[in-house]
Amino acid sequence: MENPNLNKQDKKATSMNRRTLLAAAAALPLVSSRGARAAGLANPGPGHVGALNLITDVAGLAIGEAHDAKARSGVTVILPDQRCAAAVDVRGGGPGTRETDALTAGNLVRSIDAIVLSGGSVYGLASADGVTAWLGAKGRGFSMMKQPGVPPSPIVPTAILFDLANGGDKEWGLNPPYRSLALNAIEHTTKKFALGTHGAGYGAEAGSIKGGLGSASFVTGDGITVGAIVAVNSLGSVVVPGTRNFWAGMLEIGNEFGGLGGSAMHVDEEDWGRAKLNPAARANTTIACVAVDADLDADELKRIAMMAQDGLARSIRPIHSPFDGDVIFSLSTARKPLPSGPRPLAVARLGALAADVLSRAVARGVFEATLPPGMTGLTWKTLPQ
Repeated sequence: MENPNLNKQDKKATSMNRRTLLAAAAALPLVSSRGARAAGLANPGPGHVGALNLITDVAGLAIGEAHDAKARSGVTVILPDQRCAAAVDVRGGGPGTRETDALTAGNLVRSIDAIVLSGGSVYGLASADGVTAWLGAKGRGFSMMKQPGVPPSPIVPTAILFDLANGGDKEWGLNPPYRSLALNAIEHTTKKFALGTHGAGYGAEAGSIKGGLGSASFVTGDGITVGAIVAVNSLGSVVVPGTRNFWAGMLEIGNEFGGLGGSAMHVDEEDWGRAKLNPAARANTTIACVAVDADLDADELKRIAMMAQDGLARSIRPIHSPFDGDVIFSLSTARKPLPSGPRPLAVARLGALAADVLSRAVARGVFEATLPPGMTGLTWKTLPQ
C-alpha cells in the first residue's frame, strides 16, 4: 500500500530502490557463477619457473647486451619480434628517459619497436639513436601510411642509470660510446643472455655492493608467462641489514640467488644497512621492464607497470627516493588470449606476478654480479658470512 506521506521525490526514490533490490536478487545466481569462475581464475593451479628463468621465456622477445670495459658502462636492448603494446611507470625522483611520453594515455602511439636500458646517465640516452637507426634501416617503425622515400619512425622508449662515478674512463669527449654499444647489442640479440656484470648492469652498484643485470620468469598454471629484466643501480640495499639474505628471499624459487631464503631478523626503521652513503641526485636508479605473453592493451599494461613497482619495494630498501630515477616499462607480446573470466582480475593476477618476478630478478642480478677489471669493492658473494 502506498504511503500518502511520501512526496513525489520520495516516491521516485522508493521505486528506484525497489527496482534495484529486485535486479540485485535476480542477478545473485549470475554473481555466484561469476564468483566461481573468478576463484578459478585466481587459482589456476601450480605454476613454475620458465625454461630459461629469463624474460625471454615470454615468446616473441630477444635481448641484446653490450658493454665498454674501459668506460665501465653498458647497454641492454629488449627487442620484440614485432611492434607491441607497452606502458611505463616512473617513481624515482631523478629519472632520465626518452620517448616515455609516447606511452601516455590519450596519445597516438602507445606501442613500441624496442626498449633500451642504458648506463651513462644522460649520455646513455644516445643508445636509442643506434637502436632507432637499426630498426629504421630494416623498415620497422610507426607510419601513418607508407610513402616512397619516407622512412618509418621506430618508437624506442629508453631509461638510463647513473654510473659515471664508478671509476671507469668517461673522458670520451664528443664521442660517448652508447650509440655504438646499442648497435652492437641489437645486432646480437639472443634468447639466452648473461646476468650480473653485463649490459646496462655492467657498471651498476646496488647500495654499497656491486649491482648488475637481473632477469627472471614465471609460467602460470593456465599457461601465461611473465618475465622481468632489471639493471640494479639503487641507492638502497638489496640485503637485510647484518645478513646476506636478500630482501626478496621469501620469493626465491630453488637456489636461484643463493638459497638463503627470507630472514627472521628484526630491522630498525632507520637502519638502511648496505645502502649507499652520501647519495647524490641521479647517482643511482633501478630501471626495468616486465613482459607478458597475454594479450593486454596499453591501459592494462600501465596497471601492470604500476603494480610491478611493488617488486622493487620488496627487494630494495629504501626505494623511489629523491636520489633514484626508478623506471619500469611493461609490454605484451600478445601471443596468448587472457584466460576466460573478468579482465580486471586477470590484470590483478599478472600485476602481482610481475612484482614478484621483478623482485627475484633484482636479487638474481646482484647475486650474479662480479667486479669488472680494475674495480674494487664488495660483491654479494664476498659479503661476510
